[in-house]
Amino acid sequence: MRIAKQDIPVRINAPGAIARQKTDFGDATGFGKIGGEYFSLGAGTDISPLLQGLEGNLCHAPHWGYVLAGELTVTYADGSAETTNGGDLFYWPPGHTVKVGRDAEVVLFSPQHEHGAVIDHMLKKMGA
Repeated sequence: MRIAKQDIPVRINAPGAIARQKTDFGDATGFGKIGGEYFSLGAGTDISPLLQGLEGNLCHAPHWGYVLAGELTVTYADGSAETTNGGDLFYWPPGHTVKVGRDAEVVLFSPQHEHGAVIDHMLKKMGA
């Protein structure tokens, strides 16, 4: 699920301050502690090969975040895909992979245990 800034409902609109809020933007129930992450990803990066060997060959951690710049395409377990661009908020449920269309800067908030295990798996695939 992605949403562009202009599509997020305005809750406060006062001189010098605008607050927007999208409710029901994913569910973190049962995931425990959340980690904050910052990713810089080059155009053409495809994490699919690094996910091989995980359940469904997909990332099994949900992510909430904001694309500061660039373009990413997320493909889900059911084969559907969506493109997230600079300025978009997003929620990626478990069961996805990511490919970078344009150099991207991304802030993620993820369950640290689940995403830490995915990152560890990716590091092993990279031989690090």
